[in-house]
Amino acid sequence: MIKKYEYKDLVWVDLESPTHNEVRQVMEEYNIDPVVAEELLVPSLKPKVDLYANCIYLILHFPTIKYGTEQRNQEIDFIIGQNFLVTSRYESIDPVHQFSKVFEVNSILDKSNMGNHAGFIFYYMIRTVYSHLIDQLDSIKSSLTETEDKIFRGEERKMVIELSQLNRTLLDFKEATSAHKSVLDSLAIAGKKFFGADFEYYLQSIIGEYYKVHSEIQNSKEFLEELRLTNDSLLTTKQNEVMKTLTIMAFIFLPLSFLGTIFGMTSNYLPLMNNPNGFWIIISSMMILGLLIFSFFKYKRWL
Repeated sequence: MIKKYEYKDLVWVDLESPTHNEVRQVMEEYNIDPVVAEELLVPSLKPKVDLYANCIYLILHFPTIKYGTEQRNQEIDFIIGQNFLVTSRYESIDPVHQFSKVFEVNSILDKSNMGNHAGFIFYYMIRTVYSHLIDQLDSIKSSLTETEDKIFRGEERKMVIELSQLNRTLLDFKEATSAHKSVLDSLAIAGKKFFGADFEYYLQSIIGEYYKVHSEIQNSKEFLEELRLTNDSLLTTKQNEVMKTLTIMAFIFLPLSFLGTIFGMTSNYLPLMNNPNGFWIIISSMMILGLLIFSFFKYKRWL
């Protein structure tokens, strides 16, 4: 599917799951290298940036959270020319769709200055994408805050799985964006050469947007690790308290069981066995002994 947006002399062509004919059409119209055109047809495993005579070819992967499904990375291919920008993706990507609405309104109302070359379109688009990542990380941070409240409400056991899921999400974010720094550094060199020194500020600003995402990921990871340590400590403390109580209960009942076993033996003579009140005397003695042991533990503050 091809969508074309125009602003003055600038053109943005957005391809979603493009066919061979659509890629060939764009290749011929904007004189795109066949090697680049071929890469638009299939997803790429790694991000990269290449400088050609009439364009810059850039591949980036962005993490996304799809509620109700597994998290996955979304790829966007950028072909940035002097007066055209081609984006190719293999599914609907929310920030790109959001940017298309803004771009369309601006092109109709002509109330904003998008710049004099397609590098500016890329700049505003990538800022929108990184801003969307920040929003997703804010959502993760909100989930961490909710998890913190649940931990201190006594739901430590349930939070083990939730913390693991959040950790997996943050790891996926970190892995997906880990290669952005080196690619954006290469883009800064290629972009300065292609668009001139005046565009260097915007290229460095893009790197700054990446660092904001990177910082949010690191902060969320640290917050999560602190929560995990706290949750583990509370779980361990609670389990120790349970084991302590069970151990004390077993220790209390051990002499009582031993006493009951003695009087349960088959022997020619056992004390109190011929006494008509022997049963009640034995039971009372066991209860008194148990209370004495229990009181001793309370006095020692072991309970």
